[in-house]
Amino acid sequence: MPSPLLRRVLRLARAVVPATRPAPRADRPDAGGRARPGGTRTYPGDFTGTLRPVYAPDPDGAPDPGEIVWAWVPYEEDHTRGKDRPVLLVGRDGPWLLGLMLTSRDHDARPGRPGEDWLDLGTGDWDARRRPSEVRLDRVVRVDAAAVRREGAMLDRGRFDQVVAGIRSVAG
Repeated sequence: MPSPLLRRVLRLARAVVPATRPAPRADRPDAGGRARPGGTRTYPGDFTGTLRPVYAPDPDGAPDPGEIVWAWVPYEEDHTRGKDRPVLLVGRDGPWLLGLMLTSRDHDARPGRPGEDWLDLGTGDWDARRRPSEVRLDRVVRVDAAAVRREGAMLDRGRFDQVVAGIRSVAG
């Protein structure tokens, strides 16, 4: 386990180094959704079961629930396309991690699509420019741990619990 000083230096270095570009087109998923940048599994679609949130962040370099990571997220309308973005990991589904995508777009000022539910999350180390983020509560994506590009931050327990309460209020 790296020392706190080494973790901080690594986090600062990641903020200075430009983000890696998305994988070349050949590594993007085909029409069958088979290839994922850095991943090995076929995307089975978004998670629709009963979410059992877990808070278990561990600064070991592996993605864990309770952490915000950068990973490839498929578009909702076309799972064969997507983009690299921050994701709050909230649980597991077999071999998959379950996550909620983040954005720096303010949905209070500029509403998104009808039916989307967003919660203000605030700022954190996952965004090098420390922009306020929002987390989408009504879409749970599956994330292949092998497709996680990097860990962005551990979310504190209080904000994680607020997200869980938001998920429950959206689920009804």
